[in-house]
Parts: sequence; C-alpha cells; structure tokens
Amino acid sequence: MSDSSVAAPVWRDFPRTVLRGVGQVMFQDSMWTGLLFMIGIFWGAYAEGLGVVAWGALVGVVVSTLAGYFLKLPDDHGAQGLWGFNGVLVGCAFPTFMGNTVWMWLALILCAAMTTWVRTALNRVMSAWGVSSFTFPFVLSTWFFLLAARDMHGMPPAMESVPAFAAESMGSLDMSFGSLVVYWLKGISQVFLINNWVTGICFLVGLALCSRAAALWAAISSAVALLTIILWQGPAADIAEGLYGFSAVLTGIALGATFCNTGNWRTWVWALLGVVATVFIQAGMNAAFAPLGLATLTGPFCIGTWLFLIPGYKMFQPAGSK
Repeated sequence: MSDSSVAAPVWRDFPRTVLRGVGQVMFQDSMWTGLLFMIGIFWGAYAEGLGVVAWGALVGVVVSTLAGYFLKLPDDHGAQGLWGFNGVLVGCAFPTFMGNTVWMWLALILCAAMTTWVRTALNRVMSAWGVSSFTFPFVLSTWFFLLAARDMHGMPPAMESVPAFAAESMGSLDMSFGSLVVYWLKGISQVFLINNWVTGICFLVGLALCSRAAALWAAISSAVALLTIILWQGPAADIAEGLYGFSAVLTGIALGATFCNTGNWRTWVWALLGVVATVFIQAGMNAAFAPLGLATLTGPFCIGTWLFLIPGYKMFQPAGSK
C-alpha cells in the first residue's frame, strides 16, 4: 500500500478530528459539539471586538492536532480529539492576554504544539494515580509563556493583570434576575475565555447534542458556583464576567457526567461538593497569583477534580462497570 493511500484517510478525517478536539475541552467526543463550540467562540470573540481570539483558537487546535500526527501518537487519541483540546485553549489565551504581534503568534504555535507532548508526559506520570492531566498541559505551558511575556517585549502582556495584592472589597453587583442569568451563562462561556452570554447558550446546546447529562451539569455547576461566590461575597467585577464559573463547570461535568456513576445519588452529592470546593480553590489561587499578575486559567478545575477523583471510591465507576 502506498504512503499516499495511507495518508488520504488522515487528511479526509482531519476536520472531524480538529472539531472533536474543541469538543473535548468539555469531555465531548463529537464534531458537532465542537462545531457549535467554535461558532460560540467566533460569535463571542467578535462581539467583544476580539476576533483575533477566535482565530487563535482555530490555529491552536490545528497546530496541536498536527503535532500529534508528527509525533505519531496513538491514532485512537487523535480520532477522539485528545490531541487538540489543550491547543484550542492556548489559542484562546494568548490573544486574550498578550498583544497581537507576529511574535505572539509564533509563541502561540510553539505553545500549542508543546501541549501535545506535555499531555503525554503528564499522563504517563499521573496514570499511577488513576487520573489524567485534563487541561493542565494548557495551564502549565501557558503560565510559562505568560510569565515570559513580562520579559519578552515581542509578545507584550497587554491584557494581563497588573501584579498587585488581591482586592479587599466586593464592589457593587447588579442582583436583578436578568443580570444573574447573564452571569450564569458567562460562567459557561468563560471555559474558552469568552465573555459573552450568547456563547454560553451555544455551549449548552453543543453539550446537549452529545450528552444531556453534561449539559445539565454545566448549567447546574455554573449556577452553584455563582451562588457560592455571591454568598461568600467575592469581587463583583469577576462575578459579572463569569470568572468564578468556568472551572466549576468543568469540575461538574467531570465528576457528575464523565468519571462517576451517573446513576448513583452519591455522585450528585460528590459532584456538587467538588463544584463548591473548586470555587474556593479558585478564590485561593486568584489571591495567590495576584502578586504575579497571572491568570489561574483552568488550574482550579484540574486541582479540584484531581482531589475528588484520586481517592478512587467505588462511586467513580461508570454505570454498568464492575
């Protein structure tokens, strides 16, 4: 069989693989979910006047997927989109936090590719604990590049936070029903660093196409996170932008609809506890990272979900497994 005949199916399936990579950010192995996620990203990015973020997402997922082919990683991982989900987040993060320069784009390409082999390395280490690295390859790699931007003026940290101690005041928050709904939807859209409630709806619809349980847990988790941070009087500006929802949403989907027995009532309690804990983890990480001016990204989700999965209780078994 010729090399060209072997390569043909790869390139024919490439768009599907890329879109599945986008869907896998929320644990969904579906090109249609990924397509709706991309539509939501483009809508929200352009609505914010940051269309470059959408194009960054597309470049990131393509580059990280190509890196998987280049490294000849297991084909089943590629077919499921597991090479691409960290890369798409890198693509969203770089234009969000750094200036739009040629050097930023070159760094984005390098970092997106890097997440593919970093994921392999971290999964090898973490397999002994019975968990995967989730989005931590994106988090770890992006942290290094964001910190490097403080010294490398070719990718200026234009939108990164100014290093400072954590704010002490909550501020004024609009508590009308309409505003709370917007905050709730933004908690879902911020998974991809998009600050737009319409994008949140697109993400919920995309999740529902593949898994109604995942869509339900995304909705519940964002609401629980919003209630938690309001009750404990978190910063109003961050609440209004949904910045305490996105890690909790990922934790909720992971614990409630992906890695635990969805038919067990204990799963519901455990997942809700994980969601609430993730909000506190995020608040703690925000305070710790404020002097660095560094975003926590999806770090709180990774830490929170690991802490609730590593114990390996029987309720973690998917329904029907032994």
